[in-house]
Amino acid sequence: MEPRTTSSPGGGDAPKTPFHRVVTASLIGTTIEWYDFFLYGAAAALVFNHVFFPESDPLVGTMLAFTTYAVGFVARPLGGLVFGHFGDRVGRKQLLVLSLLLMGGATFAIGLLPTYAAVGVAAPLLLTLLRVVQGFALGGEWGGAVLLVAEHGRARNRGFWTSWPQAGVPCGNLLATAVLAVLAVVMTDQTFLDWGWRVPFLLSGVLVFIGLWIRLAVTESQVFQEASRKAATDRTTERAPILDVLRHHWRETLVAMGVRMAENVSYYVVTAFILVYATQQAGLGNDAVLNAVLIASAVHLVTIPMWGALSDVVGRRPVIAFGALGVSAWSFAFFPLIDVGTFWSVTLAATVGLFLHGAMYGPQAAFFSELFSTRVRYSGASIGYQLASIVAGGLAPLIATALLATFGTSLPISAYVAGVGVVTVVAVVFARETRGSDLASVPGGPRA
Repeated sequence: MEPRTTSSPGGGDAPKTPFHRVVTASLIGTTIEWYDFFLYGAAAALVFNHVFFPESDPLVGTMLAFTTYAVGFVARPLGGLVFGHFGDRVGRKQLLVLSLLLMGGATFAIGLLPTYAAVGVAAPLLLTLLRVVQGFALGGEWGGAVLLVAEHGRARNRGFWTSWPQAGVPCGNLLATAVLAVLAVVMTDQTFLDWGWRVPFLLSGVLVFIGLWIRLAVTESQVFQEASRKAATDRTTERAPILDVLRHHWRETLVAMGVRMAENVSYYVVTAFILVYATQQAGLGNDAVLNAVLIASAVHLVTIPMWGALSDVVGRRPVIAFGALGVSAWSFAFFPLIDVGTFWSVTLAATVGLFLHGAMYGPQAAFFSELFSTRVRYSGASIGYQLASIVAGGLAPLIATALLATFGTSLPISAYVAGVGVVTVVAVVFARETRGSDLASVPGGPRA
């Protein structure tokens, strides 16, 4: 795709931003932010129950660690609300830079935290506070990153190009898992528990500087700037875009939340809870499970753009519905494969799970961007995306761990995943097809 030219709010032309740079800036930024977020999830499963909750039973300690993990998801809608408000008023770029700084700073600080043994209860409290900052930052990241690409690009292949910021999720997970896997090889388990777990968190400081250098070179989209000029001319700027979302886009917000349910729950069962189940129930070592997730994430990275491109051909709704039905069915094979207890059975379970997840996640950025009008797109897409995260991904590892502790079998967890799959299919049925929408004229704005 050729470079696009964006116009400044004052009417002059801003420097050209080649479209590939816009995509790269979004992909690298989301990769870094998700590296930070997923690193916490892996550490919660492998380390934090020992370092910050050492007096608890192993399974109880894991549940407490996952509780602090879930707190980050609770903070995400607040981040989506605040970043969406200012992103719809002043632009996407500045807010994306801020979200990267907040996320990187919080992650770096986690690497410096004292342990429970050193300062007692203050350690998990500080950990929880930094997790809240992580969640707040990530709540604003996703909407800005995907909108930057969606609004710079063209309708005919929007599903493909907006899937690349989505690919930042497996990229981040891949990077976090790879770093942990390397440390698992070069360090003993005791060394890793003593201080080695801090290394990947401190590495985030370096990654943030790389992300900022790339993001600062990107301009705002012409779609957003034209909408801002028109709003200024008509004197119709919404003081609180979220109010406009609640008045005119509440149906779209509910659809976005429903679409997120199966996607979000299945992802965190496959990538986070698997670390608990495979090590504590199937008896595999941490390094084997991390390597299995590493392979699955690599496949996930490749297939997300494939599903996004397919949605440009057949529509967003059929691809998402296929993914929801697929993960619902696969959830009943997922745990029995892990129970086999071999590296390759776990790898197969995770790889197929993430392959099917990609069918929901690949078209999602384009779908959500096309649901909302330009003046409230950041707020609407972020709130719909992040609200679902509280009851979906944020609670998924905790619910799965509780179900396992209560029933002692994986079948209720599979039923849980299948149930949210039904919710997503229902949301897709009630959604309108958005493929090919002109983002400059998406309906649903203020009525006369």
